[in-house]
Amino acid sequence: MFRKSIPMVALAALLAVTMAYAQGSSTTTSSAPAATAPAATAPATTPAPAKAPAKSTHSSSSHAHAAKIDLNSASKEALMKLPGVGDATADKIIAARPFKSKSELTSKGIVTKKEYEAITAKVVAHQETAAKPAATK
Repeated sequence: MFRKSIPMVALAALLAVTMAYAQGSSTTTSSAPAATAPAATAPATTPAPAKAPAKSTHSSSSHAHAAKIDLNSASKEALMKLPGVGDATADKIIAARPFKSKSELTSKGIVTKKEYEAITAKVVAHQETAAKPAATK
């Protein structure tokens, strides 16, 4: 009998949190007594809506950290995926390599300030560090 009550308590707690979130309340204690009765009545329909928002919130935060395009090593096709970068601009970027910083796109006259603002969050200018010899003691 005790093993059957553990899932019901967990379900009641889950429902209480879900109802508090739906009502915009910051605490779950006020909705906990009301949540216990519906959980016992309909346990099969309650968990599905509670799990769906949690998955969508997690997946959107994992996509927020998309990889940036390296100006010094990206292919022409990758550069052309940037907003406002066409065939000619991608060729200019490749011809002007290497970049010490992404701000050189404007200082070298490759893109306008407006175009730079559109792509600055999506690009980086990594420096090549393989050429340095190891220090000896």
